Amino acid sequence: MTSTAKFVLKTEKYKEQLKRWPREGKHILAQYDDETIIVYQAFRKEIAEYADKNGKFGGPLYSFSRMTWIKTNFLWMMYRSGWAEKNQQERILAIRLSIDGFLEILRASFDSRKDAYGPNGPQPGFGEGGVRLQWDPDHTPHGDKEKRRAVQLGLKGDVLENFNERWIRAIYDITDFVKEQRQFVHSNDLDSLVTPRETMFVPQNKDLCRHIHLDLEES
Repeated sequence: MTSTAKFVLKTEKYKEQLKRWPREGKHILAQYDDETIIVYQAFRKEIAEYADKNGKFGGPLYSFSRMTWIKTNFLWMMYRSGWAEKNQQERILAIRLSIDGFLEILRASFDSRKDAYGPNGPQPGFGEGGVRLQWDPDHTPHGDKEKRRAVQLGLKGDVLENFNERWIRAIYDITDFVKEQRQFVHSNDLDSLVTPRETMFVPQNKDLCRHIHLDLEES
């Protein structure tokens, strides 16, 4: 069965992309255009089906009182969900967000690591929205850690409401695509593995780049 993901996401051979991705440092790898950016989430069947049908989240099993995490990096999502084989992460959603909304999320984010911002805290106007920022090791298709760091963002409160009601442009269930590619990982045939095409996303606002600790020089 051929999934629709190939028609809603631009894809490319994994090994070709690997040649141009930075090997280390904090970078936002993402698929984006001038107006939108793709982020990923994994859910149980019922939540994913509601989102796919309605173009936003809701229903009896989705909780707006809990923090929900978004990731721009496909392979980080595959590591976290075990290629859609972990319990209650069997369905993978690609969510198309407005660029403006994504930038608002970054601006509202706060890195909770000790001394992340020094004694004076974040710059004025940044880190005030309750979004949690984490830079975690990126992973290979087999789940091995990379030196490169991938971003994930925890949303709650007003930001989560805006994410759901204002910033989502489309939601795609790409689980079939994930299953198609998973077989190449299980058979160790990475020459055949195709993943969403991702390049480095760098906000134009350099204060924002500093706030999220983005590495501007490719390593």
